[in-house]
Amino acid sequence: KAQVDFGEGVLREVNVTLVDVKVGDYVLVHAGYAIQVLSEKEALETISLWNEILKAETET
Repeated sequence: KAQVDFGEGVLREVNVTLVDVKVGDYVLVHAGYAIQVLSEKEALETISLWNEILKAETET
């Protein structure tokens, strides 16, 4: 298991047995499991898209 930073100070323990990770990697998490390692570029693009979605939801 590893501690994953979900942003804004939210830390969660995640099972990382399905992927080969090291400290500092970005991971895609589903149901408490890291299921994919992302490049920094992929991770930052994904975070940006999620922020847009969340912003749009709060505006409606």
